[in-house]
Amino acid sequence: MKVVRRFFDTLGFLTRLAPARVIPEKEMNKCMVYMPLVGLTLGVVIVLPFALGLFASSPWVQAWLMVVLSIYLTRGLHFDGLSDVCDAVTTHTDPDRFWEVIKDSRSGAFGVIGLVMALGGQIIIFHEMISAGAYTTVLWAFILGRAACVWLGFYIRHLTRPGLGKLYIDGATLGVALFSALTTFIVGIFLAGPIVTIAATLIATAALFPLYRLAVHVDGANGDFLGCSVLLGEIAAGLGFLLFL
Repeated sequence: MKVVRRFFDTLGFLTRLAPARVIPEKEMNKCMVYMPLVGLTLGVVIVLPFALGLFASSPWVQAWLMVVLSIYLTRGLHFDGLSDVCDAVTTHTDPDRFWEVIKDSRSGAFGVIGLVMALGGQIIIFHEMISAGAYTTVLWAFILGRAACVWLGFYIRHLTRPGLGKLYIDGATLGVALFSALTTFIVGIFLAGPIVTIAATLIATAALFPLYRLAVHVDGANGDFLGCSVLLGEIAAGLGFLLFL
């Protein structure tokens, strides 16, 4: 544990020392093509210590720590997006009001409910996967989550609003979306198995459709939609696995 703690302390220290610089928009656009690789890297860092035996006798602790590490390493951006969308969707009949709420830094009751459901759901799902020894499938969940982000980005490119999210979404071209889908599917066959990969992909697609319809209804989309899609993809991977456990 001391080694793991020192590693993340050092990583955080180096991050604070790194000089701030502005990344050109074209470089931000290119980020989307690397999303599956980002998911793979994140998954390895999060899952590997536990697959090697850390807290092996306590699957609930392993599941909880995996979610904690995911939040820490991503700075909770995806959960923030989910919370914002959950708060704003309650006023989705009024597009103007929707965007007022989603930009509000305060979190309302529905945002908290969304966070509780997502956090609780991930911990429960990861626990079931860990109990079955499916560490590689947990790893693949992080890849599928990033692929879902690319897929949604491709379909909402024409709806994006100005902001940081637009810089990412603009990079979700047809070629990037197809590459992301293909690589995620192939890796899924090896890490999760063909049946689970197909089931999880279908569940992720079904989960993303209401999010796409919401973007159409409110005539816009931003980075919060991407964060929400990442979590939907991660959860879909677990549900696809548990269907055939």
